[in-house]
Amino acid sequence: MRRVAVVGAGMVGLATAWFLQERGVEVTLLDRRGVAAGASRGNAGWLTPAIATPLPEPAVLRYGVRAVVSASSPVYVPPSADPRLARFLAGFVRHSTHGRWHTAMQALLPLNERSLGAFAHLTEHGVGAPTYPAAPVLAAYRDAAAVAGLTEEFRRIEAAGGNVDHELIPGDEARRLEPALSGTVRAAVLIHGQRYLRPTEYLTALAAAVKDRGAELLTGHEVLGTTDLGSHGVRVETTGAGTGVHDAVVVATGAWLCDLVSQHGVRHVVQAGRGYSFSVEAEHMPGGPVYLPEARVALTPLGDRLRVAGMMELRRPDAAFDPRRITAIVDSVRPLVRGVDLEDRQDEWVGSRPVTADGLPLVGRTGSPRVFAAGGHGMWGMTLGPITGQLLAEQVVTGAVPAALAPFDPLRRFGRAPARRRPRPR
Repeated sequence: MRRVAVVGAGMVGLATAWFLQERGVEVTLLDRRGVAAGASRGNAGWLTPAIATPLPEPAVLRYGVRAVVSASSPVYVPPSADPRLARFLAGFVRHSTHGRWHTAMQALLPLNERSLGAFAHLTEHGVGAPTYPAAPVLAAYRDAAAVAGLTEEFRRIEAAGGNVDHELIPGDEARRLEPALSGTVRAAVLIHGQRYLRPTEYLTALAAAVKDRGAELLTGHEVLGTTDLGSHGVRVETTGAGTGVHDAVVVATGAWLCDLVSQHGVRHVVQAGRGYSFSVEAEHMPGGPVYLPEARVALTPLGDRLRVAGMMELRRPDAAFDPRRITAIVDSVRPLVRGVDLEDRQDEWVGSRPVTADGLPLVGRTGSPRVFAAGGHGMWGMTLGPITGQLLAEQVVTGAVPAALAPFDPLRRFGRAPARRRPRPR
């Protein structure tokens, strides 16, 4: 595997390309639009492995049908006759149990534990954009009793073998730490030891590092398919750039992942969980990430603007931008902040997170020994992208599956929970 094509120039694809190069592989990187053109661009930029959890959980089911079909709901499922979405939702409901969440959480822990180390490795070896310490992540609540929901989630993470370094503070202390919070905030939770980044800045620097190390970056060319030629390699058919033959191909196309890997035996549905964001000016710029759990909205300081990001809209990845989602975010955030001009919005954006029904990514070899999948991280592609790329590069080059990747086998049976991981002794 000396010549590898990586399809997709988001965080996962770029990180995989970088770590393949570290192992001496010649990389060709392809993307139909450009660097960070998908979900990697407009997201919140949080690097929060302590709270990177499987999306299917019993709490999600409490929304009920009436809530999720409401245009103002933070989790929105438009009524449709889409059989692919119906299959995804059936699998999602099946995995939204305490037992399956616990097992999936155990599967994610090895990646979570190593994720910030992978970022540190990139920084130490020349990626020229920083990550920033969260100071700390602050989760703010109007209803002080609602804090119990988050602390219960932390308890379940710890029961699975993880650790969330956190503390509870009253509303006046939260407002002292973050003056952008309004007087309606009654309680908050501080989450220590996490980081964040500026997505476009970081992805541009990572792409530059990959190019500087000799990768060919082809943008504006859509990959149409891949054909395993056996000992002759794998043919990658594209628009514009013609056809190329490589020793292997890594497909990291986010919400479009299954368009290229289903032909190689991958049966999981990767559903677009579309998120919306915009940026505004703030009189008091927060010192780090702020989470508004009751609104399910993340606030991130990005230079002189505050990014406001939220929503989980289960629609086709290429569906039109829906301004009602922006209105819903604004209406939910307004009571919780002060000195934030929510009317002077810039950079309104929608991007498609790749979500799987069991809440776990698809990372590893497909039914073809030369075609690898890398995607399905849901809301955690930014956090887990570098460690995913590091481990997948090891598998591509050596042929051996790292133990941490075993639960994410793209060929695992749809609907079956991964093998349990024993918690580490404390």
